[in-house]
Amino acid sequence: MRGPHNIWRLIRTGATFERTGAMGVALDAMQAPRNVRAAARVLGWPFRWLGYRGDPSLPPVTRAITALGPAYIKFGQILSTRPDVVGVELANQLSYLQDKLPPFPTDQARQMIEADLGRPVAGLFSEFSDPVAAASIAQVHRARLADGGRDVAVKVLRPGINAAFARDIDAFHFGANMIEMLSPATRRLRPRDVVAHFEGVVNGELDLRLEAASASLFAENTREDARFQVPAPQWNLCSRRVLTSDWAEGIPLGNVAAIRAAGHDTEALAERILQLFLSHALRDGFFHGDMHQGNLKVAPNGDLIAYDFGIMGEIDEYTRRIYAEILMGFIRRDYDMLAKVHFEAGYVPRDRDPAAFARALRAVGEPIFGADASQISMANLLGYLFEVTERFGMQTRTELILLQRTMVVVEGVARSLDPNLNIWKAARPVVEDYIKANLGPRALISDGQQIARTLQRAMPLMPRLLEDAIWRARHGSAQVERPQRDRFSWRSAAIGAAATAALSLALTALG
Repeated sequence: MRGPHNIWRLIRTGATFERTGAMGVALDAMQAPRNVRAAARVLGWPFRWLGYRGDPSLPPVTRAITALGPAYIKFGQILSTRPDVVGVELANQLSYLQDKLPPFPTDQARQMIEADLGRPVAGLFSEFSDPVAAASIAQVHRARLADGGRDVAVKVLRPGINAAFARDIDAFHFGANMIEMLSPATRRLRPRDVVAHFEGVVNGELDLRLEAASASLFAENTREDARFQVPAPQWNLCSRRVLTSDWAEGIPLGNVAAIRAAGHDTEALAERILQLFLSHALRDGFFHGDMHQGNLKVAPNGDLIAYDFGIMGEIDEYTRRIYAEILMGFIRRDYDMLAKVHFEAGYVPRDRDPAAFARALRAVGEPIFGADASQISMANLLGYLFEVTERFGMQTRTELILLQRTMVVVEGVARSLDPNLNIWKAARPVVEDYIKANLGPRALISDGQQIARTLQRAMPLMPRLLEDAIWRARHGSAQVERPQRDRFSWRSAAIGAAATAALSLALTALG
């Protein structure tokens, strides 16, 4: 349904950006082409008077986004994971975008809880507070379980949020199509894919059972991580619109003065945050994708507490190994190896010059390593790296975007606790341990065992597959169907026996 209402919504959006002064800031940050700027002005300037005024105390872009409502606030948060689209500076601003929406009435939240869980709130909780936090998609209440006296956090979706997001996402799709049509050069940044990614994230957040599942998996993965806590979901009190989890008691990580006053070691805490994030990303391939100060607390015993698992990142084993090699290449300042990894992974087109790419990577890394610890910045490195990859025709890697962006956010969080943190020194042991376990001789043996196990599972299929291959080789193509053979095949049995024997020998050698 991409009709006139989308044009009206985009006009209102452009008018709001014009009225708040955000239009020029956003276009400059994204280095928008002239024709895109012209189209934005056409949608904004003549209708400036139709735009929302917003909160004048906020920076222009934040002011415009918060004025436009929940979908735009959430889109701004997700877009903060795309510094390759909006630029590193604007992405940093968006990553700290605060939800300025008022809470909806507590009575309405109670009605939704009772409708979803099928019991009166008074029967579920002995205490139930007014909202303690209100975000773009949901709000949170503090409560106490009626049957155990334990404090819990009850998250409730905003009423009508599904329909509101559906309307705005439809307009976002329309706008992305217009951008690609007006400026083919922007297709490298894949604006339609950005909107599709946003839609997928939001759809996940609009079903709180999925967030509960993410919290449960994250808690299971990190159970053995020292000094780290994940509030567990209370599954019997969860539904599509309601998420109940253990209450996280602690000092918000943004309150550095209170953390120091409580006697916590901020330098050790900063290093732990960075190392935990890298461990989750490399070891588990499943990490918190929104790890800013608002989603982290320090417990009274000094443990780090993470919560709000609406945005989680996931990367496969192959991508983890590539990412580890890229990090280690920068840590060791081995730019030839770095270039080789990019080409082997297909991140850079093969028609480009590897030696020139290695020199460009050297220009990225050396200025950073020439600085003192307080100036070594992953944010700067990624900013330079985006420039280099654009020059060499590297396509946007959607599987790395959230990982890279979260790394920048985590760096900012860690530096707020310890401005002199050397992120490379902190990261090195985690990356080296991962490489030893996954890229060395032990990894070769492990990979061989996995291959052997896969072959073993496929062994019953092997005789038929081999016979089909022989048939097609003898008869020229698959156009001639091999006749079905229901009778016992001694040749198949012989092939299967030989393959099983070979597999047994392989497993013995690998074991």
